[in-house]
Amino acid sequence: MSHVSLSHQAKLVRRETAAGLAAQALLLLLLSKAIGLGPAGWLTGAAVAIATWAVLTRALSRSWSRPFGPANRVTLARATLVGGVAALVADSFESPPPLTALVALATVALILDAVDGQVARRTGTSSKLGARFDMEVDAFLILVLSVFVATSLGAWVLLIGVMRYGFVAAARFLPWLNGSLRPSTARKTVAALQGIILLTTASGLLPYVPALVAVIAALTLLTWSFARDIIWLHRTGQGDGHGQGKTPPATGPTTPPKPA
Repeated sequence: MSHVSLSHQAKLVRRETAAGLAAQALLLLLLSKAIGLGPAGWLTGAAVAIATWAVLTRALSRSWSRPFGPANRVTLARATLVGGVAALVADSFESPPPLTALVALATVALILDAVDGQVARRTGTSSKLGARFDMEVDAFLILVLSVFVATSLGAWVLLIGVMRYGFVAAARFLPWLNGSLRPSTARKTVAALQGIILLTTASGLLPYVPALVAVIAALTLLTWSFARDIIWLHRTGQGDGHGQGKTPPATGPTTPPKPA
């Protein structure tokens, strides 16, 4: 690709990421007007927006030759919604949480997780960056929801949100954890259940005991999925990957990249 084309692509990508930053600011403003978002919510939402913009811009700067793509736009919209959820969760430590807004934003974010894959398949686009971006958004949403649910069920719920990040940290010292895994329907199912169960519990629709049982089941399944994949990686010695295709929200170390 020519220098002129690369420069044009760089400008387009910068516009995309800047638009995402502006969309996050607009969402925070709307939440503030609608429910009176407090300082903690504003600071958290702003921090998420800036971090997303900075990391995404840096990652994209290494691959200007590829367009941002419609699927990545959907994922960016999801990231904006997750930023709003994070702001509401942070604000809930200072005032009663607006469950309707929180559940609505998180629900749409979870639904769009299936949409970006459909968009990618229909447009014929796929990239490691897109798969990683999608995975990070999913993992962060699960972390945020686990923080919220932990306030009612106990700190142990945080294990659901931090397990993936703990795996990534361990992989820095144990390279064989960076290997690629075979596709697994069970792994994908466990991944989907984490968000569904945490969101259902966060909504308050379940009484305490059923909610407790459901979240314990989710954590048990997640632990089983991780253990199974870690054992497989150890036995096969698959240590030449870079952890770019981890299935969101990290119910298994690595899988083939998801179209994005």
